[in-house]
Amino acid sequence: MPPSTILLATTNAHKVAEFRACLAGIPARLVTAEELGVRLPAVVEDGANSAEIARTKAVTIAQACRCAALADDTVLEVDALQGRPGLRTARYAGKHASREANCQKLLAELTGVPDGSRQARFVCCLQLAGPDGEPLASARGECRGQILTAAEGTGGFGYDAFFWVAATGCSMAALDDPQRRRVTHRARASQRLLEATWGLRS
Repeated sequence: MPPSTILLATTNAHKVAEFRACLAGIPARLVTAEELGVRLPAVVEDGANSAEIARTKAVTIAQACRCAALADDTVLEVDALQGRPGLRTARYAGKHASREANCQKLLAELTGVPDGSRQARFVCCLQLAGPDGEPLASARGECRGQILTAAEGTGGFGYDAFFWVAATGCSMAALDDPQRRRVTHRARASQRLLEATWGLRS
């Protein structure tokens, strides 16, 4: 039976808001570590791919907090950079790099690459683990587009302002909430998790 309380294994407020919107209607309470009164443990993200990293996060955090946990790992893959930043998406410009530093490094590496060759995709892997750490369900979603040469839009976070979404014709940072719940990588992974775990369609 799916858990009735699920800890969102992230401290990123943007991700928390998106997960709550995408998973609205499930027969479970989505809580943050702060709401549950626990501290998320540090997780060594040494998996070979996003699915392995998401699994490690969910299992480790579920066991430590004694609560079912939903974890994600998200990467940006750029064709012209042979899939970079990939697993280094969150720390592309260094371990403690800011959003601005990561974006500027990405743009610098794409200097001179024409619009028609700047294809990219966001990929999100989700893992749900039970209170004992048992992996319950996993899901994957992706969003295709290309990297812009200048920021567009003020919403979102991370690389969103530089990622043009093919399905909408605007940057990810310019999406409104209904669009975000339909087309982002995180939304698509959530839709698959809804179907696999609760038999629901968003």
